[in-house]
Amino acid sequence: MASKELDIAFLDAVARINAHKEPFPADFLLRLYAYYKKATNDYSRPSSRKEIINAFKTNALFQIQKITQDEAKQTYIDLVNNYFLYRK
Repeated sequence: MASKELDIAFLDAVARINAHKEPFPADFLLRLYAYYKKATNDYSRPSSRKEIINAFKTNALFQIQKITQDEAKQTYIDLVNNYFLYRK
């Protein structure tokens, strides 16, 4: 997928997630969080009020540290598409 197409597909996937009203499973949210942060080059610290949540978020980011920004975008898109296709 070309870079511009990838960016458009990524923004579409983000919009689908933001428009969804039902709660997501916690493990799915952690994966989305990590790939979104990597895809957008946002390296700010997790900002939850609960330390345990920050620890999980940091761990999720650590696990994907060696992938590229484009790989993170594609994986985010795939996660979203699979979630809405299979609801898992």
